Amino acid sequence: MALYIIGLGLGSEKDITERGLEAVRNCNFVYIDTYTSILPAEIKKLEDFYGKKLIPATREIVEKQAEEEMLKKAVENDVAFLVVGDVFSATTHVDLALRARKAGIKVHLIHNASILTAVGDTGLSLYKFGKTASIPFENKDVEAPYDVLKENAGMHTLFLLDLKVEENKTMSVKEAVDFLLGVEEKRKEKFFTEETMCVACARLGFEDEEIAYGTAKQIMKEKINKFPQCLIVPGKLHFMEEEYLKGFEVK
Repeated sequence: MALYIIGLGLGSEKDITERGLEAVRNCNFVYIDTYTSILPAEIKKLEDFYGKKLIPATREIVEKQAEEEMLKKAVENDVAFLVVGDVFSATTHVDLALRARKAGIKVHLIHNASILTAVGDTGLSLYKFGKTASIPFENKDVEAPYDVLKENAGMHTLFLLDLKVEENKTMSVKEAVDFLLGVEEKRKEKFFTEETMCVACARLGFEDEEIAYGTAKQIMKEKINKFPQCLIVPGKLHFMEEEYLKGFEVK
């Protein structure tokens, strides 16, 4: 018996791989992460496509009750844990796999696309991205994301924006830009100004994804109402990256 951690992809219930779908249908219990990202479809729609009843797994269940909720069952049953994006996009999923292995439970990983690869839709080369940073809602005294941008000088920087699914709360690119400008105002190091070129992304991996390229000042004025969103600050551009980004320029 085993624990299957399965990536669902980003934009549709149909993005699950054939191998992943087969595993889901063969498992006795199927949990789905409902707190680290926005689901690609409503749970009912996912259940209809997968042909399985899904058990919502909140942060409380995964981080504090996993032994009783999931791992205890995996001793005598095949249990699936479904994750939006790829299997280890969130540290909490690595922790779950570690606890399963310590309990002597075999862990199977079935991968899929994630935001870390979907950013390629912008035309920016994946191998030119530096360290990724997250911008939290509670950021009054936080400057670490700015430090990452500084360290990545010359490379592209992806900022993942905070979300609280259970509260239906998601950070916007505008909030992220405002945060970085605030740190810049305090530090005055000129790593992020109103003239810094930015790529605003919304719902990458979905059919209705939206990408906008312009200065921080221009992005602040753009109407981007789809979620989830992320922000990219490009580093040094190859001519092909530059040409591709022109297709998303803010007019």
